[in-house]
Amino acid sequence: MPGESFRFIHASDFHLESPLGDLDTIPSHLRDAMADVPRNAAKAIFEAALADNIDFVVFSGDLLNPQSAGPHGMALLLDYFEKLNAKKKPVFWVAGNVDDPQKWPEAAPLPPNVTLFPKNKAVAVPVERAGRTICVVVGRSSEGRSSLHVPSFRIDPTDEYTVAVGYGASDADALKEGRFDYWALGGKHNRQEIEGGAEGAAVYCGSPQGRSLEESGAHGYSIVDVDADQTTRVHEIQCDAFRYCKVEIDASEIAAVGSIRNLLGERIVRLQHENGGRHLLIGWDISVSSGDNLHAIGDAEELLQWLRREFGSGTPAAWTASLVVRPPRHYPKSWNDEDTILGDFLRAAEKHRKNDGRELNLLPFTEEHEGIQSTTATLLADVPSSAREHILDQATLLGVELLRGGKPNLVQKS
Repeated sequence: MPGESFRFIHASDFHLESPLGDLDTIPSHLRDAMADVPRNAAKAIFEAALADNIDFVVFSGDLLNPQSAGPHGMALLLDYFEKLNAKKKPVFWVAGNVDDPQKWPEAAPLPPNVTLFPKNKAVAVPVERAGRTICVVVGRSSEGRSSLHVPSFRIDPTDEYTVAVGYGASDADALKEGRFDYWALGGKHNRQEIEGGAEGAAVYCGSPQGRSLEESGAHGYSIVDVDADQTTRVHEIQCDAFRYCKVEIDASEIAAVGSIRNLLGERIVRLQHENGGRHLLIGWDISVSSGDNLHAIGDAEELLQWLRREFGSGTPAAWTASLVVRPPRHYPKSWNDEDTILGDFLRAAEKHRKNDGRELNLLPFTEEHEGIQSTTATLLADVPSSAREHILDQATLLGVELLRGGKPNLVQKS
């Protein structure tokens, strides 16, 4: 027998306690907008949930840490929960790591339309409309596991459409064992749809607003349509006002355009067109194939300031959050063969590179400076193998620039 069609919102990972990151400085003209953007993204979801064609809302974890977000963040949730209660719209909330139910203060009770699922067991709650059950929502808050424990979500078989709400990492093989129609998942800040994880869909909807260059790209929430035949359609809705963008550039691209500044300018124009008028926070990763290409980059600090000056004050703004120049692995053979200090330096660097930097010993340099703390000296004396290659590349670049009479073309970070 056919059921009824319905529509719900799936959102997660608001992190109202966390500001935007990967910023070494906050531009004054964007300060207020940056401060408000996490709350505004959450508001956009709630405003969409108040629409008449939305039947209920599911939240899959990490909305806020009550202590860190404070009354300001809690008031936002409670005010909108009350508005949804006034419109008789159920809210189903599975807590993640930061919004542990035990952290929620007893002095701020949730309205009756909000189900905050317990941590110790899965609970199934029917969703009714006009006296008829349209689906069943099954949820369990996180116990602190990094992965989702699917077996704990098992419920008695039902003919109703089932929405499972959970927090933590999982994969298609594990999720399909639950035999649910839709998995509303949380705990990942970037959106991910898992094919084959459920009869209808399994979705990490991601955070409504990215917070770092590791969370680049579009962010928002999901609107899920289920028709009378229980066919599921998931719509990605974007609501981020600031968008992080990671852009990689290599020497061949610079050579093709002829100017690093022209190339970066063209990329910014393209990014602005692709991202629909949002403010952009850009991280540039520039690779230099050989020492011959260093002149094409020029001084990295000057390039960073030029980008911020030329493109960071527009409406919308394209603010450069970081500029990384990857040192070349090879320098011209003629430099290496020179009977000069530069040649000696490059040959020594190559020797260290061949043995993976195992003979690197920075401790003697600390003995020349009395102010260096013992902890810092210990770290320099025992450079982890994973960092040796990076340190050697950076040191070689610095030495080459200084010995050739140029400015040190070092990595610029946020």
